[in-house]
Amino acid sequence: MSDFLMPKLGADMTAGTLVAWRKRVGDPIRRGDIVAEVDTDKGIIDIESFSDGILEALLVEPGTSVPVGTPLARIQAAGETAATVRPASQSPAPGSPTSPASQPAPVTGPSPALISQAELARLRISPSARQRARELGVDPRELTGTGRGGAITREDVERAAAARIVPASQASSSQTPTPAVAPPVPAGVPAAANAPPPPAERTLRMRQAIAAAMARANREIPHYYLSTTIDLHAALQWLTRQNEDRPVTGRLLYGVLLLKAAALALREVPELNAFWQDDRPVRQESIHLGVAISLRGGGLIAPALHNADRKSLDELMHDLRDLVARVRTGGIRSSELADPTITVTSLGEQGVEGVYGVIYPPQVALVGWGRVVERPWCVAGQVVPRPLITATLAGDHRATDGHRGSVYLAAVERLLQQPEQL
Repeated sequence: MSDFLMPKLGADMTAGTLVAWRKRVGDPIRRGDIVAEVDTDKGIIDIESFSDGILEALLVEPGTSVPVGTPLARIQAAGETAATVRPASQSPAPGSPTSPASQPAPVTGPSPALISQAELARLRISPSARQRARELGVDPRELTGTGRGGAITREDVERAAAARIVPASQASSSQTPTPAVAPPVPAGVPAAANAPPPPAERTLRMRQAIAAAMARANREIPHYYLSTTIDLHAALQWLTRQNEDRPVTGRLLYGVLLLKAAALALREVPELNAFWQDDRPVRQESIHLGVAISLRGGGLIAPALHNADRKSLDELMHDLRDLVARVRTGGIRSSELADPTITVTSLGEQGVEGVYGVIYPPQVALVGWGRVVERPWCVAGQVVPRPLITATLAGDHRATDGHRGSVYLAAVERLLQQPEQL
């Protein structure tokens, strides 16, 4: 028997609100399956299971805000006997040590129709619109989006719900118009608790969460900064040759070369791929790059590209496109927020030549990339124009030092001079 817990998805996250269950009692669960959706300061996040088994009981109702680490459900492992769970209406026996306040009752009410993860990935729908569709019983697969790029908006959902109600003036005398039925609200939960916050409030919450994390980082982490200028001539020439015979949708962007070099260089300086925990650095075996992605409505999120050092450039390009799309339309997984071992950020598209970022705790390093600029460069005694980029490193002086940081940036530069090895 294992508990499915409210996860900690940020350095300063203390609680989350359960938005919806994606599994029903009795459903088989495999590691990596999406079991629930949770509303956090970073948006609505898909929460994965880290164990196999059968979903035995749901302990928290949608709309409930609970602290990090609170059991949300119970998962029965294969071969275990199901435990007896007291229904919500049953009173505890006299003298029983368990009371409703200390042991939440399972949620046994009907669940809305489920949409598979593959279908959700294909839909372009905002988290707010997805939640509104669930509340109103609207199937988003039947909608045509009017938002940017064809994305389904909250207004699209509400129009579709309103269109299902037949006005009395249009009904025949032999028919009774069907009244609008408000979506069910779990007992004891105010109706407003199920509604996601408006975009402006969500953006404010995200900015407050970022401010808290960065204030903590500046207060607790003794940063040091290093930078180097890298000649990208060899990398961009190689990239041009690689893209010649590729369709537009299959072409590689130069940014994926930067990501792969940043990941591979961590093998040479593994102390930068670590967490600061219990007053000491703890090296992480896997290299999960947290990629900083700006949100259209404002704010920033840095989910993980898992095992970036072990993936081919094509795999990284595919995963990066998928990650950016899901960040901006909904569908980020809890592991993608919890797993990054180092963050990579780039502001080159904004015209910035250097990025000196703040480390996101408990990580101990951050890599920054500026824009590619053409400048005079000395090559074999000749001054020639070259495409140059500034790479920066923010390091935690408690975990490493400037010498090791310099070794890391030198490794990144060497790898980019040999792009065929990436």
